Order: sequence, then structure tokens, then C-alpha cells
Amino acid sequence: MSDARVAEEKMLRDDAVETPSEAEPSRIDWKIIWMPMLLVVGAFLVCFYLPMDSKRFTGAVIESLALVRWYAREHVLFCLVPAFFIAGAISCFVSQAAVMRYLGPAANKALAYGVSSVSGSILAVCSCTVLPIFAGIWKRGAGLGPAVAFLYSGPAINILAIVLTARILGLQLGIARAVGAVSFSIVIGLMMHFVFIKEEERKVQAAVHLPPVEVERPLWQNIVYFATMVGILISATWGRPAEPEGFWNAVFQIKWWLTGAFAAALGIELILWFRVKAAKVAIAGIILGALAYAFPHEPLIAFGAGIVALTILITTTRGDAEEWFLSTWGFTKQITPLLLGGVLAAGLFLGQPHTEGIIPSQWIKQMVGGNSFGANLFSAVVGAFMYFATLTEIPILQGLIGSGMGNGPALALLLAGPALSLPSMLVIRSVMGTKKTIVYVSLVIIMSTTCGMVFGYYFPG
Repeated sequence: MSDARVAEEKMLRDDAVETPSEAEPSRIDWKIIWMPMLLVVGAFLVCFYLPMDSKRFTGAVIESLALVRWYAREHVLFCLVPAFFIAGAISCFVSQAAVMRYLGPAANKALAYGVSSVSGSILAVCSCTVLPIFAGIWKRGAGLGPAVAFLYSGPAINILAIVLTARILGLQLGIARAVGAVSFSIVIGLMMHFVFIKEEERKVQAAVHLPPVEVERPLWQNIVYFATMVGILISATWGRPAEPEGFWNAVFQIKWWLTGAFAAALGIELILWFRVKAAKVAIAGIILGALAYAFPHEPLIAFGAGIVALTILITTTRGDAEEWFLSTWGFTKQITPLLLGGVLAAGLFLGQPHTEGIIPSQWIKQMVGGNSFGANLFSAVVGAFMYFATLTEIPILQGLIGSGMGNGPALALLLAGPALSLPSMLVIRSVMGTKKTIVYVSLVIIMSTTCGMVFGYYFPG
């Protein structure tokens, strides 16, 4: 075939093929282009129209920064960081298979509800993080009652939430939250079981038994290990009692000696169970002891150095120690930005206690002040549909209480907010179905409202 003929056929093929622009107009993916563009334009408009001439706005900005500074100084090192290490250890050394086994239909009912109702104390998760575990439990054949009890208690109660609630919002609210969350999980689980009793009976008959759980670390070691870290957390955050004498004051006087004793015990455990070199632990102990002796009235220095030392020790040791750190860092990355963002937002919109942010305190008093049925129901419904990342409900409530929110509505929000959110409702519906989801959400709102009214009646604040 001649070169001219080949060139002619090539031209014919090129003419027959349409270019993309001729065949179909190009489409722009709005998720890639328009959403970022809208965010940029929105941010520009916010910056352009910042009401810097408004004294209320500038005062609210100052209040938000002051609140986040106070939060960082008073609670992050002594409370948050130890709890992150506890959460990381739980994630590594508490088997999810064991949790699912104890919630299964073949387990003793008292044991199943007992385990599920207190699971929040060992799982530092939010209403969305708990959903994959709940879905796994449900699909493996767990009973509806224990599964729902786990679903509620998982995000509603954990050691960190209890300590922070009691320390920041008051001992009464902290105890009420703990008791209410455990009680709610059992009552709501039992009510869901009886509402759908026929489905439960069929499910029990078709249930598949979970295989035996294999544990790598003896149970007693885990108990001692977790008890040591909880001891550090509790002793370091032990507040000064109102009375200058008595048992609680005596504990307060020796709180840092107790913290040091628990820290020494943790150092021994690192050597025996995590294969951390004894020389490194000894050097860290000497440095921390010297700092505690040199700065007896500044415990933050020695405690902060202890956190740094523990991080170095476990990141330079392979195996379980390294895995523990990675899990702890995962919780830290997930929670800390949201928590500090929640503190800033609370300060901006609500101010610090006894101050005002952008929202006038009179508005808060009108909606959630006092202990009326409407105030408690409003708090429960809003809390159920809002998304609270783990622990962010505490600084938000702190600002609301400072602006006039009653104790009853505060507890109603504490019991409904962390356990539910609109995103979690959508996922729960995809797992359990619409009917069960509606019943579950309604039970949470009704019980939160009722409990808030009772608490507000006896403890008006």
C-alpha cells in the first residue's frame, strides 16, 4: 500500500472519531470543584463582614480564647492525656471478640446486660465510633437488648467523661450522669427486648455461638495494668474538697505522693510486661524525682515530664509498647482538635461562666432555664440530633450553665447528646431498620427528659 493511501485512510479515521468536546460537553464534578469553591467564598465573606466594631463580638472572641487557655492549663495534662493512654491500652489489649461473646444470645442475661451497661467505662468512643462495633455485634447474632444497651452506654459513659463532668460541671452532675447512663442502658435494652420479643425469640433460636476467645495476656495482668493507670488519672485530678478536714482532704494532701506511687508501679510493669529496658525506666524515674523535689509547688512540671518520658519509653520499645503508643496517638488525633474546637466554640457563642458570648444569656434562660417540661424536652431533642464528639459536650454545657441553663436540662442533654446524633441515627436505621430506630430514639429522648426533670427538682442548682 502506498504512503499516500495510508495517509488518506488515517485522515478518514481521524475525521470519524469525535473529540470529547464534540461528543459530549465536559462535566465538572461539583464535589471536587464547587464545594471547595463555596467554602472559600464563604470563608472570604465571613472575614469580609467580621463585626469588629461590635463590642459583643470582640468580647466573645476574647472569652473564647480565655476559656481554651483555662481548659488547657487545668485539664489537658492532668486529665486528658492520662485518659488517652488508658483508651489506647484498652483498644490494644481488650479483645472485641470477648466483648461480643459476652453480649451474645448464649450468654447469661444478667452478665450480658451487666457487661453492656458498663462498657462505656472501657470504651472511649463517640456516638459514631461505636456504630461499627454495634453493627458487628448485631450481625453476629447478639440479642437486641444487650446490643442496644451497648449502643447507648458506649458513647454515653466512660472514665474520661465521668471525671471531666464531675470535675468541671460538679460532682452531682457527674454522679447523675454515671448512674443515669448505666441505668438507661439496661432499661432501654430491656424495653427494646420486650417491644420486639417475637423477633428476639426467632433470633435466639438461629443464633450462632461465638468461638472461644484466645487471650495473649493473663487477665490479672490487664487488671493490674489498667488499675495502675486509672489510679494515676484519679489521684492527679483529685480536687480540693470544700471542707478543710476529713478523709477527702487527707487524700488531697497526699495526692501527688499517690500519683508518684502509681507512676512507679507503672514503671515496674513496663519492665516486666512490656520489655522496656530497666536502665531507661531508672533514668526516667531519677529525672522525674529530681523535678518533683526541685519544684514541689509546680506539679505540672514533673507530671508533664512524666508524660514525655512515658512517650519516649514506649516509642523506643518494639512490640506491645509501640502498638500501645500508636493506638493512644490515634485517639489523641481524633479527639483533641474536636475538643479544643468545641471549647473555642463554646467560649465564642456562650462565653465563660458568669460572662457572655455572642448569644445573650437571656435567650438561654428562656429556652433551657429552670426545670420545666419544655426546657428538659428541648434539651433532650436538641442533644439527640446534634453531633457531640467525645467530651465536647462538657465545655459546651459549661458555657450553657454559666449562661443560665438549669441543672435538669443540663442532665437531659448529657444523657441524650453523647449517645445519639443525626448521623448515628441514619446508620442505626441501616442496621436495625426504621421501626427499631424510631423506638430507640424515642426512648432515649423520653427518659432523658424525665430524668432531667427529676434531677432538676431535687438539685435545682
